Amino acid sequence: MNNTISLIKGIHPGFVLERELKQRKLRKGAFALSINEYPQTLGAIIKGKRRMNAALSLKIEKALDIEEGFFMVLQAYHDIEVEKNKQDTETPDLTKLRTILFWDTDINTIKWQKYRKSVIKRVFERGNEEEQAEIIRFYGEDVVNEILAS
Repeated sequence: MNNTISLIKGIHPGFVLERELKQRKLRKGAFALSINEYPQTLGAIIKGKRRMNAALSLKIEKALDIEEGFFMVLQAYHDIEVEKNKQDTETPDLTKLRTILFWDTDINTIKWQKYRKSVIKRVFERGNEEEQAEIIRFYGEDVVNEILAS
C-alpha cells in the first residue's frame, strides 16, 4: 500500500475509487446499492465534493477486496494537501515576472512552493535577469542553487 499511496497521495479518494470501478467495469449506482449506500453519496465522493468517511471506506474496501484503511489514508493525505494549499499564499512579486514565462498556466494560480523546482528551472532557462533576481529573492539563493545543480 505504501508504494501506491506515495504515488497518488494528495488525490481525492473519490477519483481513485472511480478509476477502480471503471477498471472492474462496475457501474457506480449499482455498486453503491450493493454496499447499501445511496448512489448520490457515492457520486458526490467520486466528484470530490464530499469527504470519504471511515464507515464507507471500510464498506468499499471490503467489497473491492482492497487493503483496509486505503481510502482513509488517501483522504488524510488529501486533507493535508488542501490545508497546505490554503497556507501557501505567499507569491513572488508578479509585477517582475512576465506572464509569457508561464504561458501554459494562469500565473495567479501557481502553487509556488509545490512547484518551485519547475518554476526555478523555467525562469532560469527563459527568464531575464530581473525575473531571475526575483526568483532568487523569493526562494533564496541556496534553494535556487540546489535546484539548478540537480
